[in-house]
Parts: sequence; C-alpha cells; structure tokens
Amino acid sequence: MPDSGAITIDLKGRTPPTFIAVEGSIGVGKTTLAKKLAASFKYATLLEAAEQNPFLEKFYRNREQAALATQLYFLFQRTQHIQEMRQTDIFEPARVADFLMEKDPLFARVNLDREEYQLYEKVYRQMTIDAPKPDLVIYLQASTDVLLSRIDQRGLAMERHIDRGYLEHLNEVYSEFFLYYDDAPLLIVNASEIDLANSVDDYKDLVNYMLDIRSGRHYFNPTFFR
Repeated sequence: MPDSGAITIDLKGRTPPTFIAVEGSIGVGKTTLAKKLAASFKYATLLEAAEQNPFLEKFYRNREQAALATQLYFLFQRTQHIQEMRQTDIFEPARVADFLMEKDPLFARVNLDREEYQLYEKVYRQMTIDAPKPDLVIYLQASTDVLLSRIDQRGLAMERHIDRGYLEHLNEVYSEFFLYYDDAPLLIVNASEIDLANSVDDYKDLVNYMLDIRSGRHYFNPTFFR
C-alpha cells in the first residue's frame, strides 16, 4: 500500500531506477531512506529486518561467542529475501532494498575468526545466490560520532552494547569495499550533515540529485546545496 505520508517528488520527466539498494554502517539511516524512497516512488521494499535475528543481541554483547550463528542467520535470511524477490518479479519489479547481498561476506570477514570464516565460505558456496544487480546503489557515509548519536537516539536495547571500535572498523571496511565497487552506478552520500529522517528539504535534494544518475560514481555533499 502506498504511504499516505509519502514525500512527493517532481520527476520532471525523469524515470527513477527500477531497483535501488541503500547501504552503509549501523545507524546511518539505510532503512529510513529505503522506506522513504519506496513511498515516494510507490515501490515495494526489500528490508533486512535485523531485529528478527535471534542471535543479534547476544552478538552485540559478546561478538566472539555469537558471531558465527549471527552471520549464518543473516546469510539465510538475505538469500531467502533474494529468492522471494525473484519469484515475485513479474508482479512487483520495482523495489528499494536496505542491503546489498555482497555485504554478507564483508561482515563475515570482519566478525569471524579464520576457522569460522572457512566454514562460512563453504556454506556460502553451496547456496545458490543469484542476486539481481541494482540499477543504483546509494552508500550512506557518516562519522563514528554521528553513528553513535543516531544509535543512541533510536534507543534499541540490543544496540546499547555496540562500541566505538566496532563502528570504526565497519566504517573502514565499507570505505574500502566501495572504493573498488563498480557493479552498478554508485552514489556516495555524506550523511553526517543531513537529516534524511526529518528534513524534507534534505531528502528532496538527495532524490533530485539521484534521479539524474545513469552510470558511474557520484558524490552527494549537502554543503553544495546550501
């Protein structure tokens, strides 16, 4: 169902990308932006639903003990989402996702020790993952201080145990991953200085910039629009 609170965008004859993937570290606003884009364009959503992972709170408390179970759950969950998307493409071809399938091995390398990662790789190779290529990837970047502030603001009990060092490591890994990413058009967004959750102007500026992208790598710095 369309969101009655959707922000209307003047497309000016432009066609939104059919499949948009939003990525970035914990707390940066992936799901918020994905939902807003879906509402504006009347697209379906493909959301990670991290809160459904029964191992995640244990992972944030003690990463070493719960990392493998947490990672395998996410792998199965994301693969199921992709399979369901494939099965319903004929009915709902336009979507916004708050994850890239390629993120799964990325997190696995961060969180698993050598033996666990070898097991993870075996499972990953055995699974049939035919993830469709996005027409646009939006990578939201923010400083560790901003991420910690936003995590604190949303007040999820399980996230109280996330520490600065872990977020700093994720930021480094994401930056390296997208430095070489060229599988789809990429928009890198400085999300530290904008409030996509509450500012209509910030959201519209980003979407209007996004709608002109057809290929290559692009950077959205909100200071240019002020």
